[in-house]
Amino acid sequence: MEGQMQGTEDYEMMGEASAGPLPVKQLEGLSGITATDLKKLTEAGFHTVESLAYTPKKALLNIKGISEAKAEKILAEAGKLVPLGFRTATEVYERRADLVHLTTGSAELDKLLGGGIETGSITELFGEFRTGKTQLCHTLAVTCQLPIEMGGGEGRCMYIDTEGTFRPERCLAVADRFNMDGPEVLENIAYARAYNSDHQLDLLIQASAMMAEARYALLIVDSATSLYRTDYGGRGELSARQMHLAKFLRALLRLADEFGVAVVMTNQVVAQVDGGGGGMFNADPKKPIGGNIMAHASTTRLMLRKGRGETRVCKVYDSPCLPEADAMFAISAEGITDAAE
Repeated sequence: MEGQMQGTEDYEMMGEASAGPLPVKQLEGLSGITATDLKKLTEAGFHTVESLAYTPKKALLNIKGISEAKAEKILAEAGKLVPLGFRTATEVYERRADLVHLTTGSAELDKLLGGGIETGSITELFGEFRTGKTQLCHTLAVTCQLPIEMGGGEGRCMYIDTEGTFRPERCLAVADRFNMDGPEVLENIAYARAYNSDHQLDLLIQASAMMAEARYALLIVDSATSLYRTDYGGRGELSARQMHLAKFLRALLRLADEFGVAVVMTNQVVAQVDGGGGGMFNADPKKPIGGNIMAHASTTRLMLRKGRGETRVCKVYDSPCLPEADAMFAISAEGITDAAE
């Protein structure tokens, strides 16, 4: 136990010195790990010591040129630098007390979420069209760049767009509202359009490399599931779809764990035509797609629905710490705001 605690203290001292995840070059020279080995690891998408410590051995064995003996050495050295054992609940509590929350632009919505979108975890937004999912993403892409004391994360935003709905002019309008420099805000948003589910997964490898080089506070995927609905059809491909989706979601969670970024993904809904979930007695027969794999991957699930006029309602659908409640917000020219009384 003392050895595990000592490892944790060593890691925290190194973390304070580097102010972020440890680059893989920290392993060079340890147990015969060479620069060539590290190059193979980075080409495979492993850019930090944490990413190696969190991955199973079989994933390393799939990398050409990495033998089983070498994989064991890499994992052993990574395990010495990254605490993987038990820690007290007090330590976990203190770490959570220091978590940064990103403002949504609406005080009521922030209050519902305990301060805003939580970093280091996955938040899922689901609802019908025109419920404010993409507008909330555009607002967060800007607010994450604000200073921490103003509800920001003092970091850049990464935006993966699968539906072609990203509009930079919306970000400029939000930036004006917060008196931020528009061109600089756009420069701090790394945008990529995903064209199929494989490409969507490959972009996360690029994301890992970019996050290892610069500070990012937020990763947005809008939408996480739309390409899966078109790339896989019918019940015959359901198993393959869910396996690929699980791999994508696991990669998202790894980025949240590794770099402490907030991950926000949007999801679509489908009507329950089979009468599931209460049938005629169910007030809202629509459910988010993706099944249990999507439900278990998300830390916090938020359901958005339309209100009167430009107002929308956000309900905490599932969360490990937030009570089931809802809040009203509005969509304006300046992004997400509080609803007018």
